[in-house]
Amino acid sequence: MSNLLFPVLLIAVMYVFFFLPQIRKQKKQKKFIDELKKGDKIVTNGGIHGKISELKDLTAIIDTGGNTKIKINRAAISMEATELSDKSTE
Repeated sequence: MSNLLFPVLLIAVMYVFFFLPQIRKQKKQKKFIDELKKGDKIVTNGGIHGKISELKDLTAIIDTGGNTKIKINRAAISMEATELSDKSTE
């Protein structure tokens, strides 16, 4: 019985400290992407800052300023730009 206890506890600890936070992060990101709306300021995974000018099921068109618009995959949106500015002032 004690030979089985250590591997079970090890798996439980790994789940709590490694997998559970990742699952929560993925759910939060999916919720964020689903709640995007026109006019939101965002940052892409590649570091491009812009404002959403059009949303479709899988894509978004962002205005990066200077009459430049880029069509990107919605999954490439990393965070809201207001979150980024809030973190930089801390």
